[in-house]
Amino acid sequence: MQRVDVASFEQEVLKSDLPVVVDFYADWCGPCKRMEPVLEKVSQAYGGKVKVVKLNSDENQDLSLKYQVRGLPTLILFRAGQEVDRKLGFQTEQDLNKLLTTASG
Repeated sequence: MQRVDVASFEQEVLKSDLPVVVDFYADWCGPCKRMEPVLEKVSQAYGGKVKVVKLNSDENQDLSLKYQVRGLPTLILFRAGQEVDRKLGFQTEQDLNKLLTTASG
């Protein structure tokens, strides 16, 4: 799964031809760590239809503030550079499949 930061965010997320799910996480966040294998699994299942990227909130605080990330993990779905959906907290594989099905539809 690709990692993005303030330098690559515009190109990889806002200008992407595919819908993009951005996982705002932190290394110290337990639920973030538990969700990583689930995100990895669903990102492979939707490869080519939806891009899933990770953004370290601690290292990219400007983006966290810009998108009003108030808790971790936060998943934000972008389509054509615009936020279209958001999920806060640990998401199950079923939850992620719903989000990505919406994104790829």
